[in-house]
Amino acid sequence: MDKIIKMLLAVVGVILIVYGVYRVVVPEVSVDIGITEFNSQDNKNAYISLGVGFVVLIISLFMNKK
Repeated sequence: MDKIIKMLLAVVGVILIVYGVYRVVVPEVSVDIGITEFNSQDNKNAYISLGVGFVVLIISLFMNKK
């Protein structure tokens, strides 16, 4: 049972990290006016998901170490 929980936490951690990196890289709003293009990003949620993903991954790595 502990191996299943450990694996599930590791998968959730990796998914959160990938989602956070995706949110940091891809702009939210893009406006193209003639020869210029403006991009806008709000990365607060991306950083939160990255942090939570790292914490969950670390918890899954150190779970049941005695």
